[in-house]
Amino acid sequence: MNYNYIDEFLDYIILDRNYSNNTYLSYKNDLDKFIKYYKNKDILSITSKELEDYINTLCELSPSSISHNISAIKSFYTYYLKVGKISYNPSDVLKEPKLGTHLPNYLTENEVNKLLDIKINSPFDARNKAILELMYATGLRISETVNLEFNNIDLDECIVRVMGKGSKERIVPINDYAIDALTNYIKNYRPLLVKKDINNYIFLNNHGKKMTRQAVFKIIKSECLKKNIKKDISPHTLRHTFATHLLNHGADLRAIQELLGHSSISTTQIYTHVTNDKLKKDYEEYFPRK
Repeated sequence: MNYNYIDEFLDYIILDRNYSNNTYLSYKNDLDKFIKYYKNKDILSITSKELEDYINTLCELSPSSISHNISAIKSFYTYYLKVGKISYNPSDVLKEPKLGTHLPNYLTENEVNKLLDIKINSPFDARNKAILELMYATGLRISETVNLEFNNIDLDECIVRVMGKGSKERIVPINDYAIDALTNYIKNYRPLLVKKDINNYIFLNNHGKKMTRQAVFKIIKSECLKKNIKKDISPHTLRHTFATHLLNHGADLRAIQELLGHSSISTTQIYTHVTNDKLKKDYEEYFPRK
C-alpha cells in the first residue's frame, strides 16, 4: 500500500505540477528510502515525532541532502492533506538545516576517552567498542563501517581498505586501540552473534545480520547518555573528531584529505576553521598582555 501512495504522489508531481524528470527521480529515491525505514507501518499514519526520528538518522548526509529529503517528505504529506487522506500535516514540524559553510561538531580528546571507555560484559559491548574505536581511529563514514567485510581489514598489517563514494578505494591505517578492540570482538564475541545464515560482514546485530546505520546511531546516543556527554553527537561526529584531532596534532591537510576520501581539498579545509577557532580561544586565554 505504501508504494501505491508514493506512485500516486509521483504521478501528481509529473502530470499536474509538471516537475522535471530529475526532480521525479530524486523525490522517488528519497521517498523509497523513507518508506523502507517504516516498512511495517502505514505511511499516512506516521506521526511528527516519527518523522523527526527518521530525519535524525540522515545525520551523515550533507545539509543540502537532508534539506532535499525534508522537501520531498513535506511535498508528499502536503499533497495527501490537500486530497483529504490525512487530517493534519505531520511534516510541518520539520525544519530544513541551514545551508552554507558550517563548523562541524566534534568531541574533545577527553570526551573521546569517556565515550570509548566501554566495559565488556556481553558480545554487544565488545561489538560496540570495536565499532566506535574503529570509527574514531579511521574516520570511516557510517555506511563504510557497517558494510565492512573480513576481506576489507588486515589486522596484521593494521589497515582497512574502504570503498568510498564514487567507488573510490582508499587504505586507512588502524591504531593499536582499534586493533585490540576488533581482535577481541572478532575472535571472542562475534561467533556468539552468528546465526544460521552465515555472512562475511564484520559487525552483526542480534539476528546475525549486518548492522544498520540507524542501530549505530542509537549506540552512540546511548553511550553519550551513559557518559554524560551532552553534545549533539552522531556517527559523523566521530569522523569530524578524527580529522580535527589529526589537524590539531600537526597532520598535513592533504594527508587528512586522503584518509577521509575527499575528492577535493576544499571539502577538507572546513577543519581549518575548527582549529582556527581553537587558536583564537587559546590566544585569548593565554596571551599575557590583555
